[in-house]
Amino acid sequence: MDNRLTVNYQNKPCYDIVFTQDFASLSDEIKSLGFEKRKIAIITDSNVSKLYARDVESALSGISDKTVIYEIPAGEEHKNLDEISKIYEILIENHFDRHDLLIALGGGVVGDMCGFTAATYLRGVSFVQIPTTLLSQTDSSIGGKTGVDFGGLKNMIGAFYMPRLVYMNISTLKTLDERQYASGFAEVMKHGLIKDENFYTWLIDNLYEIGDRDPEVLMEMIKRSCMIKKAVVEKDPTEKGDRALLNFGHTLGHAIEKYKNFEMSHGECVALGCIAAAFISYKRSLLSTEEYYEIRDMFVPFNLPISVEDIDKDEVLELTRSDKKADSDKIKFVLLKKIGKAFIDETVTRQEMSDALDEIIYIETND
Repeated sequence: MDNRLTVNYQNKPCYDIVFTQDFASLSDEIKSLGFEKRKIAIITDSNVSKLYARDVESALSGISDKTVIYEIPAGEEHKNLDEISKIYEILIENHFDRHDLLIALGGGVVGDMCGFTAATYLRGVSFVQIPTTLLSQTDSSIGGKTGVDFGGLKNMIGAFYMPRLVYMNISTLKTLDERQYASGFAEVMKHGLIKDENFYTWLIDNLYEIGDRDPEVLMEMIKRSCMIKKAVVEKDPTEKGDRALLNFGHTLGHAIEKYKNFEMSHGECVALGCIAAAFISYKRSLLSTEEYYEIRDMFVPFNLPISVEDIDKDEVLELTRSDKKADSDKIKFVLLKKIGKAFIDETVTRQEMSDALDEIIYIETND
């Protein structure tokens, strides 16, 4: 596979995804976009900053007129408008104008927040994604979705705003903790389930190498996952149709995430949501018994949950009604016709969702 993919927007080349193992070519990539002798703001979080912020700053030292590093406190609970206001203040204090550049260095929260800032500061400035987590490399950095949480609801305020470049240094995954690595794998698994049965099978065949973070296997996995995401967002860049397929596992997953007050990772909740959606597909006789249980059990080797404790089913069901993907009280639920073939369905009933939650709610027995 090539080390570069071009993502199109409105049938025209928009930005490249670059796959590499270091930051060595970053300055050339930024220079080629026309940002030599411009100010650059590196937006990162308190976890990633101490690992990679100085490396990125050093890589850009030869081309940047001035580089500013700004740390967001790590965690989903900081993904809000108050923190965005602080970023605006830093940009204003340092006299950033429309010709300067923002860089998102970190995971999905940083990417969403930096992208939203870029979309709204001075009515739009350029930004580059440097994703450092498996989830952001395979999912959130691609497609131009930006946003923040509001009133406890995930990504309720945002914009579609495309990056100028997505620069993936795969070696950053070496420092990712096991829980966040597993969280990202949930999105990788989702891509195979909705669009590519061969990729799903490949994931099963390479399970141990993926778990060991073998560099060559990781590179292939991330590229293949990105190719699926690229194909979907090119066809439907602003989620008017097929892009909603990427929400497989997210309807109930987001509701669980909110109910748990974000104590569970996004990927852990998506895994539970995927199992619930696969269960509904199975009960509708779209998946065989063997396919359903294989999907469910595939999450186990990656330390992703297949059941959840201490949730109020009725409250979780109520939270699905406030999800931003709802349409006039109709919930766009993504189901599987078969592995590798997803579809959007607006007929999933509350009872079907209730039954699916029963399947994943852990009930302690005295056996």
